[in-house]
Amino acid sequence: MLTFLALASVVLLGIVPEQSQAIVIYTGWERHALVGSDIRLSCSFFSWRWTSEDVTFSWTYRPDGSRDSISIFHYTGGAAYVDNKGPFRDRVEFVGNPGRRDGSILIKNLDFNDNGTFTCDAKNPPDIVGRPSSVRLLVFEKVPIQAGVITGAIIGVVLGLLVLIVVIYYLMRFLVARRVFSLSVR
Repeated sequence: MLTFLALASVVLLGIVPEQSQAIVIYTGWERHALVGSDIRLSCSFFSWRWTSEDVTFSWTYRPDGSRDSISIFHYTGGAAYVDNKGPFRDRVEFVGNPGRRDGSILIKNLDFNDNGTFTCDAKNPPDIVGRPSSVRLLVFEKVPIQAGVITGAIIGVVLGLLVLIVVIYYLMRFLVARRVFSLSVR
């Protein structure tokens, strides 16, 4: 009977507890960088609610070949908390804007040991249910030439050769026509 009265009061008075919705978190897929450079790892989220003052961002890092992740950054209550003893000590900076749903970080002075997977998790209370998003970081001494660049270079060379052949063809026609014309005038 008591549950019936509680249910009836919810229906009649429209008192419904605030429900949480799913939050969708976005990062890049894969980032490439050079040793010694800085890189921005972007993290943003979509939520049906306005950005809460209690919004939080958490970043973890899992080195290549490891199963364990370590926490490297946390933002909550308007303050950023950076790992002060791990591999990113004094190299992580918060460059996001929580009001714009941006929890991006900047990692400075990259090293080969920074290769791995970085995972961002965001909460925008009451929207706290969502899947964290990950970005893989690959640090190189020299950024490798990607397949698209090679394909573009090949296409460019082939088109250049075709244009050269057409120019030579028309130049030869012009010279032959000029010679025929000069012979016919004589």
